[in-house]
Amino acid sequence: MRNRILIVLALVFLSACDNKTKSSITQQPTLADYSLGEKWVWKYKGVTTEGEVRSDGTDTREVVKFGEVLGMTIGKDTIPVTDIVKPDESKTPKYDWPLEVGKKWKYENNWTSQDGTTGNQSQDAEVLSYREETVEAGTFMAYTIKYTGKTTNSRGYSADETEIWLYAPSVKNFIKLTQNQGDFRYVEELIEYSK
Repeated sequence: MRNRILIVLALVFLSACDNKTKSSITQQPTLADYSLGEKWVWKYKGVTTEGEVRSDGTDTREVVKFGEVLGMTIGKDTIPVTDIVKPDESKTPKYDWPLEVGKKWKYENNWTSQDGTTGNQSQDAEVLSYREETVEAGTFMAYTIKYTGKTTNSRGYSADETEIWLYAPSVKNFIKLTQNQGDFRYVEELIEYSK
């Protein structure tokens, strides 16, 4: 009898955990979700399969006063938070709001680098899970979003790629990115978050 009770309790617990990972739906953050002084710091490193380090450093973003509105520092630029929370009207967005486990969409991005090289990303995206994830900055409930596809550029580069993004609604941002693109692996992880 005791074993049956333990099995039933285990099944109830597992069922509750399973619901926790699948039932969440997250809307896009709004301006009211951001506060002055909020700060994110990521460490990043990109290495080729040969061991050549192509990028290694940190990236910081912070919510600051920008004229009469809130802005976010991104590198040397500051952009209004209203631009960040503006709904993406694209039919192929990076994040297809609302986020929920099982959702699938197509992501496409055309870009131009600082040296004038143009390129394109075309990926299939899928939300695989919503569960606790631990990074250097702490433990957060996060969506695991997998992007698979191809990147090409005007210099003849073409590579298949897989990206895994861990997006945490509580910090309104990704907490980890793992990208494999041809012979290049890039990892970016949140190491500090403060309000």
